[in-house]
Amino acid sequence: MIIGVTREIKIGETRVSMTPSLCRRVTALGGNVLVEKSAGNSAGFTDAEYKAAGATLAPSAAKVWKGADLILKVKEPLEAEYSLMQQGQTIFTYLHLAAGPKLAKELCRKSILGIAYETVEGSDGQSPLLKPMSQIAGRLSIQIGAYFLQSQLGGSGVLLGGIPGTAPGHVVVVGAGNSGAHSVRMAAGMGARVTVLDLDTRKLEILDQEYRGKVITLMSNPANIEAEVADADLLIGAVLIPAAKAPIVVTKQMVARMRPGSVICDIAIDQGGCIETIRATSHTQPTYKEHGVIHYAVPNMPALVGRTSTMGLTQTTEPFVAMMVQKGVERALSEHKGLAQGVNTRNGRITYGAVAKAVGFDS
Repeated sequence: MIIGVTREIKIGETRVSMTPSLCRRVTALGGNVLVEKSAGNSAGFTDAEYKAAGATLAPSAAKVWKGADLILKVKEPLEAEYSLMQQGQTIFTYLHLAAGPKLAKELCRKSILGIAYETVEGSDGQSPLLKPMSQIAGRLSIQIGAYFLQSQLGGSGVLLGGIPGTAPGHVVVVGAGNSGAHSVRMAAGMGARVTVLDLDTRKLEILDQEYRGKVITLMSNPANIEAEVADADLLIGAVLIPAAKAPIVVTKQMVARMRPGSVICDIAIDQGGCIETIRATSHTQPTYKEHGVIHYAVPNMPALVGRTSTMGLTQTTEPFVAMMVQKGVERALSEHKGLAQGVNTRNGRITYGAVAKAVGFDS
């Protein structure tokens, strides 16, 4: 099997899908690795390290796509890569097809076996490949929000932790999953006043016990969301339904009631976002203002810390990559139900129900 690793081309992307360490593991198992030159540079991994680990360096992405049986990526293929995808090829990456119907059609047209990191399941039914990036995005959301609250950047000038004699900033986190819980941790650590809302009382109980009442936990309903959003200095959108389009839980009317210079960071933007006024931004143009509120919604936020993100991602993908190299893709899918849950497209069809519903295709 030939595993192809290309340089990620999404704006501001710094991650790479394979470290030299993972490359060494794959080649030891009998796989051949084809790496595009400079693919790992932004994450701090040199071509020399890949070569020493047994990889063959390719001069272009086209050479990698053409020569590989399995393409290992970080982000979904962009339009510039559609023509490079080979008929019947296997792609293992974050696909987020609920927010990308055009890509879904292209994968089907080329009969790509699309295995999405975000829907692979562990033995506990959780999403092990989504977890590390959710944790990073959650932690980054607070430091990003704190940055854009600065007066010179158009923010309200609120210091989240405050100082003695002044009120701390109010951080409102909608969603208490992996990303939301890590947003709470960072915000609480900075000394902010933190409110978290979720539909799952178990998640709220865990946070209440962890912070011993220092974090306010509320059931996520329209009345509570409306009241808390209006008082937020920093609003974090962290609502996720695996593979499906994120539901809108914060309306434009709620956003309009926020104080001028407040900041919104929507971590759910990969799945379309959970805030009605949100639209995807980029690392080169990360924010825009609407109703006087700063909106931040960069889909590849973890690229801000490319090395940490690469290490976190590849240590979770490694067992699945190794399995496919050892057994072949089809056998690995048949023997590992969790990996099989990652299949979103196969033989020209969308095979994951939530994705099919989101993009309007039949599964």
